[in-house]
Amino acid sequence: MPRAICALLLATLLLVAGHAVAAEPVAIRIGWVVTPPELQPVLFARPDVTKHLGKSYAMEPVHFKSTPVMITALAAGELDIAALTFASFGTAIVNAHMEDLRIIADEFQDGVEGYFTEPYLVRRDSGIDKVEDLKGKVIATNGIGAGVDMAMRAMLRRHGLEDKRDYSVVEVQFPNMKAVLLERKVDMIVVPAAFAHDPELDKAARLLFTQREAMGPTQFAVWTARTPFLEKNRAAVVDFLEDALRALNWYLEPANHAAAVDIVADFTHLPRARFDGWLLTHKDQYRDPQGLPNLTALQANLNTQRELGFLKASVEVGKYVDLSLVKEAVARLR
Repeated sequence: MPRAICALLLATLLLVAGHAVAAEPVAIRIGWVVTPPELQPVLFARPDVTKHLGKSYAMEPVHFKSTPVMITALAAGELDIAALTFASFGTAIVNAHMEDLRIIADEFQDGVEGYFTEPYLVRRDSGIDKVEDLKGKVIATNGIGAGVDMAMRAMLRRHGLEDKRDYSVVEVQFPNMKAVLLERKVDMIVVPAAFAHDPELDKAARLLFTQREAMGPTQFAVWTARTPFLEKNRAAVVDFLEDALRALNWYLEPANHAAAVDIVADFTHLPRARFDGWLLTHKDQYRDPQGLPNLTALQANLNTQRELGFLKASVEVGKYVDLSLVKEAVARLR
C-alpha cells in the first residue's frame, strides 16, 4: 500500500478516535439522602423530557446516609455535585475549609409563603400549650446540628430555654418520629412533608410551632460543586442543569401530578396514597422553577447557625456562589 494512502488512513483513524473520546459523556455523580424531598434518583425518569442525558453527560445519583458524609466524598473526589443542607454547607466552608465550594442551584426551601414548613408537634393530651412548657421535657431531633435541630434550638432559646439545662434532646430518624411521640418516649417531634400528612399523627398530635416561625424562610438545601470540576466540565454541567430544570418543571406541572406520584411511589416502594394530594404541590416544600436559591435566607440561616455555636466563624455567602451556569441553563428554556 502506498505510503501516502497509509498516512491518510492513519490520520482518518486518529480523527475518528479523537471524536469518540470527545463525545464520551462527562460523568456527573450527584449525592442524595432521601426521596422525597430530594428528586435526584427519579428526576430523569422520563427520558422524553431530557435533551442532553447520555450525550454530553451521564448522571449517577449516589446515596448517602446524611449530608455531612457528602463533604467527605467531595474532599476525596468521589462526588461531583453535593446536595447540602444549609447546615452542612456552613460546615464544609468553616470546618472542612472548602474555599473552592460553590453553590450552583437551589434544591428546596422551607417556609416560603403559601408552601409547606416543617411542623414541631406535641401530643394533644401532653398539656404542652406553649414553648415555655417544654422545660424539663425530652425533644426528638433527626440529628444534632441538622437544619430542623437548629430551628428548634433557635425557637427555644428565644423563649429562655437551653439544651441540657432546661430540656433534653435525643436523636430519632424521621420514620420513627411518630412512634416515639405516641409511645410517650419524647414530648416533641419534628417531621418533614413525607411524614407530616399522616391522618393518625394528625389525630394524636398538634402543632406547637413551625420552622418558619423559628427561623423564617429557610434555604434548606442547595446543589454545590467545587470550582475545578466546574471549570473543567462547564458545558456538560450547564447541559445537566438545563435537563434538570426541564425535568423539575415537568414534575411541578399539575397535569403531570398523577404520573409524578406513580414514579415516586414506585421508587420508594410505598403506596401512592402516601404522596397523592401533597407531593410537588403547595403542601410540599418549595422548589424554584428556575433553580435559583434564596441567598438572603441562606445568609440568615448561616448567621443563626453561628449564633447557636455550630459554626466557629461567620460565612459570607456571596463568596461561595456561582449561579452563572444555572442562569445559562434557564435562558435555553425560554
